[in-house]
Amino acid sequence: MSQNMTFEVTGEATKMTTELQAKNHTLVIDEPANMGGDDKGADPLSTLLASLAGCENVIANMVAKDIDFNLEGIDFQVSGELDPRGLMGQADVDPYFQQVTIKATVKTDESDERIQELKEKTDARCPVFTTFQAAGIPIDAEWTKA
Repeated sequence: MSQNMTFEVTGEATKMTTELQAKNHTLVIDEPANMGGDDKGADPLSTLLASLAGCENVIANMVAKDIDFNLEGIDFQVSGELDPRGLMGQADVDPYFQQVTIKATVKTDESDERIQELKEKTDARCPVFTTFQAAGIPIDAEWTKA
């Protein structure tokens, strides 16, 4: 029997600003002034990359517990590259990320081999990471010891 989890956000948008409710939390997504927004929040693509980092962190903590890994914390640097012509409407250019790069610095006293075990198990279980993978977006993920 399936025990699916449901996630939902609700909200309203005015011009480029979107204010959303996710349970008890408010998220504001906007664009900077040079893109026609008021810069009241992070842009949607940065928010997507932030979701990737946040999800990797949550899953890494779950995996660390499962494999008895001493995880003190992770610092993330996540970037994505895309050709803006796609989102501007040029039909022959994909409007999504062509490449995503994750650099994770793991605070631990564990070995490099154990860090790679944590990374592999985390990547395999992370819903956001695997969504990027399923979309065929190349991900270059590097986890190193702090």
